[in-house]
Amino acid sequence: TSINPSPFTVPAHTVSPLALYTGTASPVIIAWFTSLAPDTTSRVVSKSISKDGGRTSYRGLVHIAAGATNAKASVVCDALLLDAQSRSDTYPTMRVNEETATVEHEATVERIGEEKLFYLTSRGITKSDAEGLLVNGFIDPVVKEIPLEYSIELNRLINLEMKGSIG
Repeated sequence: TSINPSPFTVPAHTVSPLALYTGTASPVIIAWFTSLAPDTTSRVVSKSISKDGGRTSYRGLVHIAAGATNAKASVVCDALLLDAQSRSDTYPTMRVNEETATVEHEATVERIGEEKLFYLTSRGITKSDAEGLLVNGFIDPVVKEIPLEYSIELNRLINLEMKGSIG
């Protein structure tokens, strides 16, 4: 006999917020999910880019309900700061009510390093193009998850915003 999963079981779910902020904006990226059924997998991949003193905050909630045996949840928050004045904060909340659940959180903050720019420009790439390559590489995991027409528009908008923004 086979066991039918709960009608509320979602075998795998990914949420991928992406944000670009400039100037005095202080937006909050919010992502949450609740695992109610056994053997579910959830993943949040949050990417933010701040420049011109922009500040981003990620606030997330992972809730694993009692009875959601073997549920897995992963939260990854990555921030790219394009100048020394920008900032990123992460405030994760994990509510785990099931002993067999696995919950992970990681956060990284990085700047576009001079060594990366030097490497690319020493191979004949202009500084502006090198900056664009690094930013697009940073957001690539999220861009791969959205429809092609949106990813093309997103890359166009980011390239427009990036013109002359670093250095």
